[in-house]
Amino acid sequence: MAHLKLGKLPDRTPSKITITVGADLNQALMDYAALYRQTYGESETVAELIPFMLSEFLESDRAFAKARKEGLPGVGASEKPRRQSVARLNDT
Repeated sequence: MAHLKLGKLPDRTPSKITITVGADLNQALMDYAALYRQTYGESETVAELIPFMLSEFLESDRAFAKARKEGLPGVGASEKPRRQSVARLNDT
């Protein structure tokens, strides 16, 4: 069995995403979805996998984590980026 960097996805409410990618990336994403299905025995669409792939990518990027910790460009020196909950984002 393959050991994928992306673990088995948790239960979740499905969401729709629309992006445009090149033919090579599209094929790679479809191949990844096929390997995911073979590895975990569950079929997930590319659109369902992409948010988790992006999350894994951002969480593993040390330079990005450091920049967020130190304050991103355009954010005041004494002000750090704040995370907003989904509920709070929906209220605005």
